[in-house]
Amino acid sequence: MNQDSDDIVASKLAALAHPVRLATIRQLAAAGPAGLAAGKLAERLDVAPNALTFHLQKLAAVGLVESRREGQFVYYRAVFDTLLALTEHLVGACCCEAEDSCGPSCPTSQRR
Repeated sequence: MNQDSDDIVASKLAALAHPVRLATIRQLAAAGPAGLAAGKLAERLDVAPNALTFHLQKLAAVGLVESRREGQFVYYRAVFDTLLALTEHLVGACCCEAEDSCGPSCPTSQRR
């Protein structure tokens, strides 16, 4: 691991360090690859559309969400590859230096 990748991961985690942005990612992850229209997302989160736009811009700036326009609607979706890479960075080496795994979900216990 190098400092550059740690800086990138830190910027992604900083973007997630707000309750609305974290809830946004969870909603978009649940919606799957098709994503959600911005208005529908604002409704689900009970957030004003202009406030949601601010939060979506923060998430997009670090590559956690993408948008597409369809007519008058803007759809947002989670960037699953980036989210999974972030998770792998955080726990991918879980228990690799320990004799025991941390539990049945331990990613390295299957590699032993």
